[in-house]
Amino acid sequence: MPISAGGVAMGAWPRVAMEASELWVGFVGAGRMAGGLVRGLLQAGKVPASNVLASAPSDKNLDAWRELGCRTTHCNLEVVYRSTLVFLATKPHILPGVLEEIRPAVGSQHIVVSLVAGVTIQTLQRAGAMVFSRGSNAGDEEAALLKSLLSSCGLCEEVPESYIDIHTGLSGSGVAYVYLFAEALAEGAVKMGMPGALASRIAAQTLLGAAKMLLETGEHPAKLRGDVCTPGGTTIYALHQLEKGALRATIMDAVEAATNRACDMAKD
Repeated sequence: MPISAGGVAMGAWPRVAMEASELWVGFVGAGRMAGGLVRGLLQAGKVPASNVLASAPSDKNLDAWRELGCRTTHCNLEVVYRSTLVFLATKPHILPGVLEEIRPAVGSQHIVVSLVAGVTIQTLQRAGAMVFSRGSNAGDEEAALLKSLLSSCGLCEEVPESYIDIHTGLSGSGVAYVYLFAEALAEGAVKMGMPGALASRIAAQTLLGAAKMLLETGEHPAKLRGDVCTPGGTTIYALHQLEKGALRATIMDAVEAATNRACDMAKD
């Protein structure tokens, strides 16, 4: 089951109705992407640290895993042999070799999940959204199990595989767009005389409040935007400037560019 971009599922899960203590989770790759995900799983109590095994070529990243109470190894095959749910969290150029290495050890008892290339799970946790699509051998029970686990990191939705790269452009990379907007928002206040630290806090809280309104009301963003505008008021004057600067079209172009780049990376 690929998560957020271009992975593949191999095999199926024979037993889904199991306790967290019976679930053995492996990570091939122990960088920020995998680390962000395992922290979410551990904090949510989805799996005990003693049931997690991570592999990496050196101890550079593995020390942090041991501090969490997880088991570690330098052998990718050991991860597969000792785990039933295996997350592949390597760099894109390493993944083909890893797949070739572990293929003989993957059986019908495994779910193998490939994580998105280039976007960390920590970023997705802050965005609060991730998506997955199934490989040909993954059924409803496997999808339910994976969704239950990953929901600990925020919103998790199953989508057609064709949406995976779009999600990267929208949410995976979209966090950076929001940071840039927050930076510009705060700098505008600084320009008008507000201290930078205060402006940044207010900008962040403004974005948080707007996001909560979108989620809690279910209203279209245009409706909520219109509700804030009063005839001849400050907001409509400010929005006019944003429209003159083509903010809407520029953001749409950014999502398109990131989506296309994700597609290109998947082909490399």
